[in-house]
Amino acid sequence: MCLAVPGKILETKEENGSRLGRVQFGGITRQVQLDFVPEAGIGDYVIVHVGFALSKVDAEEAQRTYQLLEQMGLLEEELGSGQDSGAGSQESGSPGSGSSES
Repeated sequence: MCLAVPGKILETKEENGSRLGRVQFGGITRQVQLDFVPEAGIGDYVIVHVGFALSKVDAEEAQRTYQLLEQMGLLEEELGSGQDSGAGSQESGSPGSGSSES
């Protein structure tokens, strides 16, 4: 199943004519295409689907959506164990919180 998941932009860069960002989804960080949300910057929350940020959302909405997906057991299925073929790394916490959740 492919879901759109909220994440927090930690950094941005230009690469090969595309705008990329390192986005945190709870304990996982992934590289994401930001071309569809040119207004989004570091610290903003975006909804990401199959590696593309589709829209910007506020922090409250991002947290609420993330918690619902987690309660439904869909986050682990969608985000996996933190293994990523891109430049992502595994970190701990909820979207942008920097704290660990068990």
